[in-house]
Amino acid sequence: MFEVEQKHVEDLIHQYCQENDLPDVEIKWSWIPFNGQWGISTSFFQLASRSFGTVKGNVGQKAKEIAQNVAGYLGQVPGFEKIEAVNGYLNLYFSTADYFQRVVDKVLAEGTEYGKGARTNRQLMVEFSHPNTHKAFHVGHLRSAFLGDVLARILEAAGNDVVRVNYPGDIGLHVIKWLWNYLKYHKGEKPEKDITRWMGNLYAEAVKRLDQDPELEKEIREVYTRWDQRDPEVVKCWEETRQWSLDGFKEMYDLLDIRFDRYYFNSMFEKPGKEMVEELLKKGIATDERAEGGAVIVKLDEKLGLKEEKYRVMVVLRSDNTALYATEDLALAKRKFTDYPNLEKAYYVVDVRQSLHFQQVFKTLELAGYEWASHCQHVPYELVNLPGNVVMASREGTVVLLEDLIREATSRALEVVKIKNADLPEEKQLDIARAVGIGAIKFPMLSRESNKIVTFDWQSALDFNGQAAPYIQYAYVRANSILRKVNQEIPASLKPSIELTAEEVALVDWISRMPEEIQKAARDLKPLVITNLAYELARAFNDFYTQCPVLAAEEPVRSMRLRLVAAARQAICNSLVLLGITAPQAM
Repeated sequence: MFEVEQKHVEDLIHQYCQENDLPDVEIKWSWIPFNGQWGISTSFFQLASRSFGTVKGNVGQKAKEIAQNVAGYLGQVPGFEKIEAVNGYLNLYFSTADYFQRVVDKVLAEGTEYGKGARTNRQLMVEFSHPNTHKAFHVGHLRSAFLGDVLARILEAAGNDVVRVNYPGDIGLHVIKWLWNYLKYHKGEKPEKDITRWMGNLYAEAVKRLDQDPELEKEIREVYTRWDQRDPEVVKCWEETRQWSLDGFKEMYDLLDIRFDRYYFNSMFEKPGKEMVEELLKKGIATDERAEGGAVIVKLDEKLGLKEEKYRVMVVLRSDNTALYATEDLALAKRKFTDYPNLEKAYYVVDVRQSLHFQQVFKTLELAGYEWASHCQHVPYELVNLPGNVVMASREGTVVLLEDLIREATSRALEVVKIKNADLPEEKQLDIARAVGIGAIKFPMLSRESNKIVTFDWQSALDFNGQAAPYIQYAYVRANSILRKVNQEIPASLKPSIELTAEEVALVDWISRMPEEIQKAARDLKPLVITNLAYELARAFNDFYTQCPVLAAEEPVRSMRLRLVAAARQAICNSLVLLGITAPQAM
């Protein structure tokens, strides 16, 4: 926002160096920690060190001297309120009124684009969600879906080209069990509603039948053999029922505002994976122990010459020549970089229990000579618990289904919405409640470190006065309510002519941080950076709302504050969009 003024200062520093026979150096700025005033700082220690050449000297004293002389040389610079030299650093403080005006003007000019970075021309892939077809979509799937979606949003906002990928498990023993149960007991039936619930119930039923009569395993193996031989009836049934699952997943994703650019399926990679195993054998990377009843393995620590156990041994093909997850993941990685040759990074958002698996897969690909292997990165996350450590196991049919969780959240939110908006039509109340409920589910899973277990709790999730989505959504609604009273007419740009309150300064400070916070969240792959930003924006706005009258203020303060309200509303909205949370018009 002060690029012109900053460049002017840099030119003057270069000019000072020339006039005083000092070497030219690159000037790097850093933000001074905010303490009621905004400023930037640069160090002269590198310049001081270079100024001595090959002769030894007191670098600290020289840096201090240069900083003091440069401060005097600059004098008064437009756009800066104060310039000072402190222990070898040059500190420049912006004019508070100018800074306030420029931040607000920038937000209102850029609107939904505010905070986003310039295009980087970097292509990144985020693979996430990974539900198993022919099973229920339950709460255990949510953290991967939410984390992956929000990481994709953040990386995109930071200026990158992002490819969103889903990799459902569409074949395996769980699918064969389902197909067996369907063909034997439910042939011809179709789900009419609640697709994922219906699919999950049939899977749980299959497991129950097998537990009651283990002899039925023979029939399961027969269905698996028919699948391997591509029996037309089994393949047709699999194709049709898999689509039912995908249709059910899409309903969930649409409700959660999650989208994908590309679907890969593990059924696509069994054959290519086996071909890669042959390649590993030919290169001497894998060891074939099938003749002795063993498997095809990669002795990673041995191949890498490691004395300490680190990567252990990875099995890449079973003794009966059937594929494993590792077999398919090797082929999946290769396919990704074949389909997207410009891919700079492929992120795998998968739970922390798969950490060793991905270390083994990526290291094996590296040993095989694939240059892009180092561009693969596992983004691990811990699991989600419900109060009382409710277990979510689709095998026993005791899962907490996503649709049940959303229904419960909506119901709880609706109780509050009815009190706050009794005059709204029932349909509108329900829409608002759903937005609040889904936001309440998402926020706790994003607002903790990914490597920390999340224990979901209704009281904190639906807190309208704490660090939760409803609190942030309500701040947006408050801002929107003020602007609605002036028919959304925003006054023209103006510079504050009186001293700003502490609440106004704090609010502008948080608004101004958004671009850098987005970049930080993208660099660190941490959605919690954005959840913290969204909360602090809401908190700062609520402090302003309670301390600074807007509509009742005299001009020009009224116009200045209306513009600030509009900028705050936009910043809060943009932060919620990054989190995949709806900014409702009323609550």
